[in-house]
Amino acid sequence: MERIVIGMSGGVDSSVAALLLKQQGYDVVGVFMKNWEEKDENGTCTAATDWEDVQQVCDVIDIPCYSVNFAKEYYDRVFSYFLDEYRKGRTPNPDVLCNREIKFKAFLDYATKLGAGRMATGHFVRSEMRDGHAALLKGSDPGKDQSYFLYMLKEAQLQRSLFPVGHMLKADVRAIAEKNNLPVFAKKDSTGVCFIGERNFRQFLQGFLPLQSGDMLTESGEKVGEHIGLSYYTLGQRKGLGIGGRGDGRSWFVIGKDLEKNVLLVAQGEDSPRLYSRYIRAAQPTWIADEAPVLDGQSFRCTARFRYRQPDQDVTVTLRGDELLIEADQKQRAITPGQSVVLYQGDVCLGGAIEEESWDD
Repeated sequence: MERIVIGMSGGVDSSVAALLLKQQGYDVVGVFMKNWEEKDENGTCTAATDWEDVQQVCDVIDIPCYSVNFAKEYYDRVFSYFLDEYRKGRTPNPDVLCNREIKFKAFLDYATKLGAGRMATGHFVRSEMRDGHAALLKGSDPGKDQSYFLYMLKEAQLQRSLFPVGHMLKADVRAIAEKNNLPVFAKKDSTGVCFIGERNFRQFLQGFLPLQSGDMLTESGEKVGEHIGLSYYTLGQRKGLGIGGRGDGRSWFVIGKDLEKNVLLVAQGEDSPRLYSRYIRAAQPTWIADEAPVLDGQSFRCTARFRYRQPDQDVTVTLRGDELLIEADQKQRAITPGQSVVLYQGDVCLGGAIEEESWDD
């Protein structure tokens, strides 16, 4: 009987994934990963609550469970990068790095030590063999597909990974949990970054990055307010600017940052030309199949997502050494340095890169 070690978060997805594996006859071991030591703003360690949920679920399913602490690995490999990016005025996505460095590296190594040939998670993605290679596919539920966050994985990691709920709809996952008396069947999905959770993001960040206030200026140089620090704003942001009663009544949006002068550039109206671009330069490309799917010269056609839950956008990708030049068929709004652009051919995730800069014709 093959042993499968599954990463369990205390949520309904990984709980049902563990149940399905057990029903399929695997020797299933549940493991809870603790990646963050700090308590939340109410003094409660949310990891402790989630660990209790994991234990209760494993009791119902009748599988053993363990807890492993990856807090040091997480801080060194993920959180330090997260802070460095914010110091540079960028907007990183720590989840993609967490998946590569923690869930599918440190955890996979741990699963091997427990005698498992493969690991599993509750991600809404699918994997299958195509032409002798392991491919990462979008989850069947378009509203829950998480392939965007797994684009940094490699084929070798996919070959040792299972995604038992990836072919299901979220509603069906909850129905299975309820039918089988799993105590987390109605538990709310987590929506925040894992180490921040539901806390106020700005308050959390202030604990690590000093405030360095400066001017909010329009493109013409008019001062319309003050910012608390460029790290605390992202392109396209509307809320939290504190600019009221000025201009023509339309909402104000962040359209740029001047790091040298510590200036936040803003404009009225979400249709500001500064927010739209057709060309994107992206760095640190990573390919699931270890190489780009170049069919003609150095360019190829595919679709892209420049943010999670965005509909697929038609693009042309050109390889330029260690970077990509991406030309979108339609102008894209608020391309944000530090965020990920993820590339697809149909349902297959090819890989992706980190957005560096963007411009129009």
